[in-house]
Order: sequence, then C-alpha cells, then structure tokens
Amino acid sequence: MKSKMPFPLSKEKSFYDSLNDWIGDTLYDDLTEKGFECRDEQIFMAFQIEQALKEKKVLFAEAGVGTGKTIAYLLPAIAYARYTGKPALISCADETLIDQLVKEDGDIRKISEALGLDIDVRLAKARDQYLCLKRLEETGNTTNEEYVEIVEDSLPDFVHGNESLQSIVPYGERSDYPDLSDEQWKTVNFHPIQQCAACDVRNRCGQTIHRNHYREAIEIIICSHDFYMEHIWTKESRKRQGQLPLLPEVSMIVFDEGHLLEYSAQRALTYEVQNSTLLNLLERIMVDDIREKTLYLMERLIDTHEAFFKALRSHTDKSDNERKAIEKAAELLDIGREAVQISTALLEEFVFEGELFIIPEYDLKMVEEYLDQYIYSMELFTSQNDAVDWLEDRKGESTLVIMPRLVTDILREKLFSSKTPIVFSSATLSIGKDFAYLADGLGIEDFLSFSVESPFDYEEVMEVFATEVADGGKAQRALELLEDGEQTLILFKSERAMKQFEAEVPAEWQGRIAFEGERELSSIVREFQQKQVAVLCSYHLWEGLDIPQDALTRVIIYDLPFPPSDPLFDAKRQHAEDPFHEVDLPFMLLRLRQGAGRLIRTSDDAGAVHLLLAGEEQNMQSKIEGVFPVPMKMTH
Repeated sequence: MKSKMPFPLSKEKSFYDSLNDWIGDTLYDDLTEKGFECRDEQIFMAFQIEQALKEKKVLFAEAGVGTGKTIAYLLPAIAYARYTGKPALISCADETLIDQLVKEDGDIRKISEALGLDIDVRLAKARDQYLCLKRLEETGNTTNEEYVEIVEDSLPDFVHGNESLQSIVPYGERSDYPDLSDEQWKTVNFHPIQQCAACDVRNRCGQTIHRNHYREAIEIIICSHDFYMEHIWTKESRKRQGQLPLLPEVSMIVFDEGHLLEYSAQRALTYEVQNSTLLNLLERIMVDDIREKTLYLMERLIDTHEAFFKALRSHTDKSDNERKAIEKAAELLDIGREAVQISTALLEEFVFEGELFIIPEYDLKMVEEYLDQYIYSMELFTSQNDAVDWLEDRKGESTLVIMPRLVTDILREKLFSSKTPIVFSSATLSIGKDFAYLADGLGIEDFLSFSVESPFDYEEVMEVFATEVADGGKAQRALELLEDGEQTLILFKSERAMKQFEAEVPAEWQGRIAFEGERELSSIVREFQQKQVAVLCSYHLWEGLDIPQDALTRVIIYDLPFPPSDPLFDAKRQHAEDPFHEVDLPFMLLRLRQGAGRLIRTSDDAGAVHLLLAGEEQNMQSKIEGVFPVPMKMTH
C-alpha cells in the first residue's frame, strides 16, 4: 500500500518538478521555521539527488561535515518511495551507524515531527545481529555461564509456546543485550552453519520475525553494507531454492559512508573453512546404527581435514599480520583435493542415511549444506585460479579465507547495470575532487558527481597537532594527553594495535576507558556520549560516529590508517602500476579524513585532533598535511 504523498501531484507538472518545488519549500521555509539551520550546501545536495532520481543514475554526493547529508537524502527518498510504492533503502557502513541514524534525537525523528510525516522506518540487520534459539540451547547445555540464563529469561513467552503466535513481537537483536561482550554474543547468535529452513522453531525465531517485519516496509529500510552485499550475492540462489531474497525490491538506494562499500562486497564474497567446525558437525551425526561405510568416510574426512590444516599452518607465513599469506605447496594442494573427493563421496552416502531416518533431520541437513560449501571452497582453493586466500587465527581457531577476485565485475553486473537510482553519500568520496579511485574499485563507469565543502569555520574551532614520538612511545604519549580528563576518542588502525595499547594502560585507568569489543558497541557509544566514560578506544569508528558538543572534544589518531600488508591488499597492489600511490596512500588519506571528521559535528563543537607519528610515519607529514581543513602544527 502506498503512503500519502507529502505534496500534491498534478497533470500540469511532472513528479520530479513537484519534488523539486517541495524540496525547496521544505528546506528554505518549513524546516527553517521549525528551528532547522538553512544550509545552501544541503539544499544543493538534495536537488542533485532529485536529478539522479530523474536520470536513474549513480550519484557520488561528497558533502563536508555539517552539510546535513541525512536530511538531504531523506526528503527525496521518502517522496520517491511513496511515489513508486516501493521502499527506499539506506545502507550504512555498519550496525552501529544504523543505531545512530534511528536514535531518539536523530534526523529521521526530527523531520518526522517537524513536517508531520509518519515515516515508516524498518531495520534489516545482518544475520549475526540476531539471537539463534538453537545455539542458545546448545550453549546452555554446555556451560553454566550466567549470561546464558539472562538471555533465556529475556525471551518472550510465545517463544516457549506459552502464548498464541498472534501475539508475536520482534525480539532478539544484538542491541537488546548491551551487557554481553562480543565473545559472549558469538556463542548465542546466528552462525552461517545453522539451517533456518529446516529449523523446527523457525516461526518463533526473532530473526524470522524481524525479516517478515521489514519485508512489509513501504517507505524506508535501513541495513548495513555487509548485509546488502550478502543480499546481492545470495539473491539468485535463494530464489532457486524457493526462498525469498534477504531484502525486497526497492525504489532507490543510498549508501551512507559509501566509500566503504567495496570492502563490504569483498567480505560478503568470501568463503571460510574453519579448523574445528567440520569436526564438530560430523561428531553431531555419529549416532548409533549409522551405516559402516558412512562412518568410515566421516573418519577419513576428519583425518584428512586435520592433515590439511597441519600442512596449511606449516606453509603459512609467520608474520604478525591478521591475514597470513599461504604458500600453495604441492603437498597442501594434494591433501585439499583428497578432502574434496572424500566429502563428495560422503554426500552421496548421506542420501541413503536420510532415507533411514537414523540421523536427526535438522543435523543432517546442516552437515549436508556445510559440506556443499566446504567442497566449493576447497575446490576454489586448490584450483590455482585468481582467487585471493589467507589464513586467520581467530581466538585460537585457524580459519582459511578464500575470496574470488571478481568483486568489481560482479558489482557491475548485479548492481550497477540496473536502472535503480543509487546515491553514495559521504564527506570523503574523492581524492582531490577526483572520484576515479572509488568508481574504478566498484566497477562504476557512468555516474554523476559533486563535491561541496563543510559550512563550518574550522579555523575558529579546530586544531590539528602532529606529534613525533619515539618508537614504542605512543602509549605513554596518549596517556599523558588523557591526564586532563577531556572526552577523547582514540582511533587505531587495527584490533591488534588497540589491544597492545590496552595492555599498557595502568589498572587504575580501567574505569575511565572503554574499549570496543568489551560490550555491545552502540551501548558503549551511548555511555561515552553521556560522559559515563571519558575515553572511547575503537578500531571501527573512523566514520559515521556523531558525538556533538562537549561529549567529544579530542580525537587521538594512534596510527596512520594504512591498509595492512596482507594477501587481500597485496592482490590489489599486484594489479596497480604504482601500488603505494594507487592503493595504500588513497586508502590511508580517505580514512584519515574520516577519523578527523569525528571531531566537529555541529556549529557548537570545538576541539583538537592529535596524530601520533613514530618511525616511518614521521616521513608522511607532507602527504597528510592537506587532509585537514586547518594547518597542522608539529610538536615533539
């Protein structure tokens, strides 16, 4: 059902002419009368989006901090959704930024109240952001940890069958459990090996209820880049399997912080093989009375799989990189091919096992689906094609990651060849007003673009200091800066760098500093904004974090955010004529601009950015100086 248009339509004017008039009247008059600031940059951006809708094109909308980008794209998105009868999609860089967009004092709530618009906004979060009833039950059977009982007690009555399904309500989001650490959450949330289609409690599952809720959206759906990319990659396969796509058809797409979309596309297209997952799954179905041939193949596969990971570790570089390069030795490839052969034979035997009904149906379905993915992944790894692969150590769990290097081609085919209007919105989309770096990485050939500066007078409200420190002296310098108690965001280039700093923080400081990962991130951000903690340490919040006024008066950039020297970025470097200037430097400069942009969010903000430079970073001063809106001051 369509919602009522926010302005009248007539035969004398096209929809786009009427939209243009409404945007002008709303931004120049209606919102200004309600206390909103009239910003020429915002009005220009909104008109450019209207043009992109009319031409059904991709638009790179680069607008500086303080432009009011959210309102600039919300107004045309709401009108276009109501006009077409299909919701507009807003995709954010991550789940934390979704919560920022829909918070009580956010722009959506503000314009809804100011204009008297009843805006239908629904969230479509990534699958790992939802509780899994099956995993909760399994974790409860294997541990006596108090947090499991807390989660179980929080479940609505209908989950246990105590109420009619007519009384169901959405539940089970990550944000509903702010006190759980990320590690605790990972024991009870959705995991890709779970088989929702065969699950006997699917109709009572919070994820299913949320999916049904947002699929009925008529106006705005908000999701993360990662989830949208998962939707793109799985859309056709889900249709072939008789399942609905993860997201419904939409009228237009806004990629907020769109410069990060390429990395979400890469993550969504990766395949993973864990050391222990296969073993754990096979042990679940080694039940009494299983056929001897099936049992023999399972035992062979377990032995071969363990031999593969032993060989994999011996042929992996011994660096400290999170992504470790792999030498494709003949021994390793031979074992991998043997694992594929055994897995294929085992799948054939599972057909007979299914007819005997000895193995529980849900468990058998889960193992069959995992083996399909396992075979595909191992064939990709052993085929010596142009895939990029590496080994990660995740809390002691060895994980082989494989990524086909086809992201650009697939994006061009599946996303940017359509006539759906697509808007990339960010303060950092270009390098010196040139959008080629982003467009080439995404496979976009035809696009509109513009760039407008921030309306803030940075000379009056912002200082940037670059401090040279001795190697190993960053933690000490950061702690010296924190002595004054100012509300400070510290940004790290990686989780490892943050953990190294955390290890050097004195015990008496622990109550003053919050670290990403110790609890649900959006709850930590709220506590920081409310000044319950004075320091927030993060390796993700380089973009999108919006903490106005004196809740954030200082940003410390602990490391220059260069991309890591790992197989993923090495693959990009191999395809560049000048890797440093085509890959490393643009990535770092975009991220640095974003990090500094966390400081000044409103016309009432003021503060300082501190860069800590050690070793080779000190040679980068001339490269980074032009990134900031004010001259950089050198200190020692």
